[in-house]
Amino acid sequence: MTTINKPQLSLVQILNMSMGFLGIQFGFALQNGNASRILQTFGADVEHLSYFWLAAPLTGMIVQPIIGHYSDNTWGRFGRRKPFFLIGALLASIALIFMPNSSILAGVLPAVFVGAGILMIMDASFNVAMEPFRALVADNLSEKQNTLGFSVQTFLIGIGAVVGSALPKYLAEWGVDSTAAEGQVPDNVVYSFYVGALIFVAAILWTVLTTKEYSPEERKAMGFEEDTATHSLSDIFKDFSSMPVAMKQLGVVQFCSWIALFSMWVYSTPAIAHHIYGTAIDDHSSKAYQDAGNQVGYIFSIYNGVSAIYALMLPTIAAKIGKKLTHAVSLICGGLGLISIYFIQNPDLLPYCMIGVGMAWASILAMPYALLAGAIPLKKMGVYMGIFNFFITFPQIINGVFGGLIVKYVYGSNTIYALVFAGIFMVIGAFSVMFVKEQKSIHV
Repeated sequence: MTTINKPQLSLVQILNMSMGFLGIQFGFALQNGNASRILQTFGADVEHLSYFWLAAPLTGMIVQPIIGHYSDNTWGRFGRRKPFFLIGALLASIALIFMPNSSILAGVLPAVFVGAGILMIMDASFNVAMEPFRALVADNLSEKQNTLGFSVQTFLIGIGAVVGSALPKYLAEWGVDSTAAEGQVPDNVVYSFYVGALIFVAAILWTVLTTKEYSPEERKAMGFEEDTATHSLSDIFKDFSSMPVAMKQLGVVQFCSWIALFSMWVYSTPAIAHHIYGTAIDDHSSKAYQDAGNQVGYIFSIYNGVSAIYALMLPTIAAKIGKKLTHAVSLICGGLGLISIYFIQNPDLLPYCMIGVGMAWASILAMPYALLAGAIPLKKMGVYMGIFNFFITFPQIINGVFGGLIVKYVYGSNTIYALVFAGIFMVIGAFSVMFVKEQKSIHV
């Protein structure tokens, strides 16, 4: 085992290194808050929404380990991780522009299928950009700064998501048309996606231009063991079979967390529209439905705002009560927040439900990675961060395949119960985190 002597980074350096996450999450927030709304506008039935959302986790499951593998074993004039998240940013920005315009692009295929295809491309591009960022933080930070680094990352994620989530509602309040003809996306949503494309590229470029990656020579001087073996994609399967025990245990926690998040993102708009705004289950275009969609974007901005603030508190809380208990308490708060939506009839009370969700979201984006970083061999940080994404995408796929059937045949197409189901799973995840075995850093 070799001692790794990474230099301590200043807060400004950590902020610069993580700035790209602001842009990535701006795009994710627009997707999470509006994709179901857009697809329903194009004609998707509520029980079919989860099938259209399947494209996102499926592409993530495939893309992230491959990108992680190649970014671990690639060094060029532009660096190790930077080329991957720059390419991902450009592709994601193009997809953001096309997504709300799917009806214009539709020819032989219905607009809803074109929209689902663009959603798949958009999410794959998000994953190409995001995975190397996780590895970059682990590459550049010492073990003492891991929790701080992932918390700063989560803070910037929160800032991007707050603005991205709330933008359609604020554009509507500023006079941009929030209604449209049947089958058309309102202008306030369309323009929000255009702004998202611009912010995405700008934030990624900020990190590219301000952040240094350590060259192979510098890494060797710090104590990284030089890896001279020849690598191929088949190594991913070997790495998967030999993943650390802590990663497997965290996988259970991630399964519960992300099956809950998937339900929240897919079903919040139809659930709140029907349960609180009183729309019909098959209503996809009324003013009440559009108002509900704007409100969902707004409350999503609330939970992301809470997450940005709570992320700054996580290092202090974790230092006092431990990383595992911090994550468990946060997930319980998130679960109770989701369950409480069932008991709400006044939409003005919904932001209060999102406080707990914001605490859970901040912790989900930071604490599993802080727990995991010490258990991963540093020379395989990229590929293992990609493999860890399996525990994010797999539960979403399971929910995507069976969620629509459950909504239709168990819930009678009343999607509010999907949010209650999500809250219960988040509480289960809180209990399972206490069984995770923490490890010190593995340097080889």
